[in-house]
Amino acid sequence: MNLDRSLLQRSYLFFVIFLLLAVAAFWFTYWTRLGQQENYRMHLHGIALFLWCAILITQAILARSNRNTLHRGLGKFSYFLIPFMVFTTIDLLKYKVDHLAAPSAMDYWFISLVLNAVIALLIFYILAIKYRKTVALHSRFMLSTVFPMFTPVTDRLIAFYLPGLTRYLPLIEGNPIRPVAGFILCDVILTILCIADWKSSRTRWVFPVVLLVMLTYHYSVMNFYRFSFWQKFGQWFINF
Repeated sequence: MNLDRSLLQRSYLFFVIFLLLAVAAFWFTYWTRLGQQENYRMHLHGIALFLWCAILITQAILARSNRNTLHRGLGKFSYFLIPFMVFTTIDLLKYKVDHLAAPSAMDYWFISLVLNAVIALLIFYILAIKYRKTVALHSRFMLSTVFPMFTPVTDRLIAFYLPGLTRYLPLIEGNPIRPVAGFILCDVILTILCIADWKSSRTRWVFPVVLLVMLTYHYSVMNFYRFSFWQKFGQWFINF
């Protein structure tokens, strides 16, 4: 398999599928209730993520058709969009947990789920920009920016379309942890990519690094809420 060619020629299909699944996941809670959202934060966050998916699709198509000048020009927009995504994500999280009187394990868990996903996304994006002049590396890290966004999509797909899976998920304080399904899907896809890319001496290290980052993120979500250092950080985040 020529994974370089596959990523350049077909990665837009992966991004399109992800966007369609995201629309389906948020259909009942957002798209059909646009006028019923709590406040502007939901809209700003939704716009930011939609624009990022749209840029990933567009950039992949531009790379496929060798329209490199336009590809580079549009890529500069990400220098503004990524900070906007980070801001709207953290702002929305802060709104959700603001001034909780007695945070529970689920609250600390939720903070790690969101904040550490942002950190993982930033790692992949920064590496993509660092290697922007090396197409094989750049394309892999840009592809990887989707993985930290899996769970908001998979959580809602399970809740609305596959509720029977909930009974097989681990619990925290009696609550089923739906992100585990997204974690498993992410790790399976990345493992397949690691195997498929192993023959390329130039790039074989990329997906193992991405997998390691994602496994670290998954561990943090499933364990940090128990640790005193994270509880102290969570208290600070809630109250600042």
